Amino acid sequence: MSEVRTSRIGNCKGRLVLCLMLGLTLLAPSSVFADKKKKTAEPKKTPVIDYSNIVWPNPPAIARIRYQAFFSAEKISQVEAGTNTKKAKWMDRLAGTQPESESKVLFQLAEPYGIAVDSKNNLYVADQKVGAIFIFNTETRDVDLIKNKTHAHFARIIGLAMDDGDRLFVSDPGLRHILVFDATHKPVDVITEGLVMPGSLAIDRENRLLYVSDVELDQVLVYDADTLKLKRKMGTTGHKHELTSPGDFARPTGLAVDAEGNLYVADTLNNRIEIFDADGKFISTFGKNGDGPGYFARPKGVAIDSDGHIWVVDSVQDRVQVFNQEARLLISFGGHGLLPGQFQGLVGIAIDKMNRVFTSEIYPGRVQQFRYVTDAEAEQLRKEKEEQREKKAGTSEKDGAPVAAPAPPTTTPQSR
Repeated sequence: MSEVRTSRIGNCKGRLVLCLMLGLTLLAPSSVFADKKKKTAEPKKTPVIDYSNIVWPNPPAIARIRYQAFFSAEKISQVEAGTNTKKAKWMDRLAGTQPESESKVLFQLAEPYGIAVDSKNNLYVADQKVGAIFIFNTETRDVDLIKNKTHAHFARIIGLAMDDGDRLFVSDPGLRHILVFDATHKPVDVITEGLVMPGSLAIDRENRLLYVSDVELDQVLVYDADTLKLKRKMGTTGHKHELTSPGDFARPTGLAVDAEGNLYVADTLNNRIEIFDADGKFISTFGKNGDGPGYFARPKGVAIDSDGHIWVVDSVQDRVQVFNQEARLLISFGGHGLLPGQFQGLVGIAIDKMNRVFTSEIYPGRVQQFRYVTDAEAEQLRKEKEEQREKKAGTSEKDGAPVAAPAPPTTTPQSR
């Protein structure tokens, strides 16, 4: 009997606990469960990454280079048919009206090299592996393409240059020529005279000159930008990339022209930059082989900013170094990696009229965009910073200044 009684007591206790749990559940606010259900139903938000604090040099110094964006492919929205839902596509396949594998290919950079910017601030990128020239709208990020076998015939496109009329010059070492496109992207002319393996391009808009580096000839060829006729050749050919004398080259690549019409050549195998005037006369050279600050290891790109600074990209060390006209190193950034401001296979650089700096990398297949802060802008920022510091210091002194004790009240002695 005692065992039966104990069993009944245990059952009552179990029922009591179950009733209490059920009661608490019924008494719980319905909003708790509603909130949980609502939270699980909410779609995940795409995290927004703030790139505005990626600058060089680091604070508190005044930033001279700001990271802005990168370009690698056309937007997803461009390759999806907006009205075609997954259900509709499934029903079409079931009905046999749509092939199972039908889909539009996402165009993306694979091995970008040459870079140019037109008068509308569109970015042009030559991709030798894709065999197309990508045209990025830098504001909307929409993409258009000049395609091989559709708009022109390409074999291996490398260099790009844009003149003041938006004519696009494209070097193709695979076909040993330079194609010329008009502002509507139609091929209108071709340059073959004297070329063996044309690489980088640069245009002197004031003197109407087109410069072409030929890595096989170890020369820079100079053409009339209007007639497209060969005017002269710079450097000595036929020495198997071994000449080191001033004015000669060993596989020259990157080219740039400054506001004075001077030409800058990345003499790649000699690990130096050579400078010439508009008449082709040698001016100076700087750079040596090495991995320290100011040294080069296969420089392949060069560009000039609005203040005349010389930007050099180093393909082995994956870094960008900026020099003044006296060849003194001002700043450098980069290093191997895929993070913003790092590089993998850095080869090209271009600076536009808006002081935007574009760099191309062949291994991740991307172009990064930076903003150069000019000397005038930096000086203005320095003055504003100094004024804020002085204002803050003045406020602190005012708040922290000792307050004089009030003078004791004047009293007249009272007679007792």
